[in-house]
Amino acid sequence: MSEEANKNNYSADSIQALEGMEHVRMRPSMYIGDVGVRGLHHLVYEVVDNSIDEALAGHCDTIDVTINEDNSITTKDNGRGIPVEIHKKEGVSALEVVMTKIGAGGKFDKDSYKVSGGLHGVGVSCVNALSDHLHAYVHRDGKVWEQEYEKGKPLYPVKSTGETDFRGTVVTFRPDPTIFQQTLEYNYDTLASRMRELSYLNKGITIKLTDKRNKDKEGNDVEEIFHSEEGLKEFVKFLDASRSPIIGDVISMEGEKNDIPVEVAMIYNDSYAENLHSYVNNINTHEGGTHLSGFRRGLTSTLKKYADASGMLDKLKFEIAGDDFREGLTAIISVKVQEPQFEGQTKTKLGNREVTSAVSQAVSEMLENYLEENPNDAKIIVQKVILAAQARHAAKKAREMVQRKSVMSIGGLPGKLSDCSEQDPALCEVFLVEGDSAGGTAKQGRDRMFQAILPLRGKILNVEKAMHHKVFENEEIKNIFTALGVTIGTEEDSKALNLSKLRYHKVVIMCDADVDGSHISTLILTFFFRYMKELIEAGHIYIAAPPLYLVKKGAKKQYAWNDDQRDMIMKEFGESSKIQRYKGLGEMNAEQLWDTTMNPEFRTMRKVTIDNLAEADRVFSMLMGDEVPPRREFIEKNAVYANIDA
Repeated sequence: MSEEANKNNYSADSIQALEGMEHVRMRPSMYIGDVGVRGLHHLVYEVVDNSIDEALAGHCDTIDVTINEDNSITTKDNGRGIPVEIHKKEGVSALEVVMTKIGAGGKFDKDSYKVSGGLHGVGVSCVNALSDHLHAYVHRDGKVWEQEYEKGKPLYPVKSTGETDFRGTVVTFRPDPTIFQQTLEYNYDTLASRMRELSYLNKGITIKLTDKRNKDKEGNDVEEIFHSEEGLKEFVKFLDASRSPIIGDVISMEGEKNDIPVEVAMIYNDSYAENLHSYVNNINTHEGGTHLSGFRRGLTSTLKKYADASGMLDKLKFEIAGDDFREGLTAIISVKVQEPQFEGQTKTKLGNREVTSAVSQAVSEMLENYLEENPNDAKIIVQKVILAAQARHAAKKAREMVQRKSVMSIGGLPGKLSDCSEQDPALCEVFLVEGDSAGGTAKQGRDRMFQAILPLRGKILNVEKAMHHKVFENEEIKNIFTALGVTIGTEEDSKALNLSKLRYHKVVIMCDADVDGSHISTLILTFFFRYMKELIEAGHIYIAAPPLYLVKKGAKKQYAWNDDQRDMIMKEFGESSKIQRYKGLGEMNAEQLWDTTMNPEFRTMRKVTIDNLAEADRVFSMLMGDEVPPRREFIEKNAVYANIDA
């Protein structure tokens, strides 16, 4: 048979039947989302979820997570220990089945676990498949059992290696560098945020995180212990530490409705943002779902009923909308569902219909009791709702002005925008540039085919401190909205953002590499996070990285993006090399700006992502809100060099 005929011979032999572990290694992103930073950290979450499941079942209260010197991870819990007896169907130890079979594990047996965490249900076997080495120890029935694996394959049968008084499971794994080619380095803060979150969502559990790569002032390993006695109530206080509450205490409840465990905590503050965080079996459902719908229904109906009965709405000339009841509200909703059904693009939207009524009933009962027992707080909440309604009415008029101005202006675009000629949004990018001077340089240096430039005058409004109508009245923000082409939202759902008309799939923040530039970048990011979060979640927001230095010697020249690169280039060039420090984009000519910052072949751009929504919300409110002490503490802890005013 000829080679050509052989190529076209599609027969049964052409079908590749990949075993589970092989399929994970071939298509890792299907199982853990991606093979970048997020996927790397997801491996830790999958192993910790097994320990959390033991805690939910009442068999574990302590979990240790350690980042080792070589960036391998060790997790240890005091649960029952994974069973090691021979599995009847598979003919090998149950430990080996759990570690090497996708979909195996106690969480699929309703008698073992009522509910379980973990988004994909693939657990530790997926982690094993994506590790170049994994070592499992099981302490059970007075004995220590162990087995090692390479790339998911066992190196020897499960064996007993000693006796022990301890009970639990210890897993050490090292991610495979052939899979995780972008980075193998774990970020301590990212893991700490998730461990803290898990401690609040599962009160009474102690989680210790240790980093053996770094030492504290006393020379000990860096470590933190996360433990919460009040659960979501403490979580709300933590998230709202940089906001000022307007009522006496956190409103909270915990119980079961229709056999669904429901836990809710909420508080009203003096901000204008709505911050709702929802969880199902410890999974952050950032796309919402039926539990969030139930919360909104219960909140709106109960508060509306109370406000109507109080007579405080009698003089209001327009209807109160659902959004008005949630302005300045921070709330966390956590439900445990036996068989969660997930929808949405990233499978983080709960679809179980029965959850809506369960959460709605729970929230209604909680609020009715609170409003009756706390009449002063009830009055303050209703006054906040009325102010929100008035602001929404003003914001609606401001939005209509933006839309009218867009229609009446030439082509519906801001006059400052230098647009590109390409019509396909997927190929287009827009640079939000600090100042007219840098904007002029960027216009000269860009590729007009696919790059657009929108200069921004000075520092845009800090939306964290501004009422909605003030945001929509701000000239620079109006220009961003109209340039991007997205619709701002309707009166019924002012938070919605329609991305179908987005004109550029890359929105690049390009500011000076100094303190002012960083501040402007943060202001723009705050605006995107609060008003265009969908753009970040869809991967459209980037930050340009202009160089800090130009090192020259004779005809040779090279750019440096940090001090280490500068020193290395100077060493390479030798004595008498000259350094130019770029204080701003305006100091570069058009050719230099193109070569270093705008040319897709050579530029460096940082993609903005949200790893932990609750943590991102807390950081933005802390950095951009009114409370100074939390911001000062954050700067002192994180800044390498900082001069802090009293």
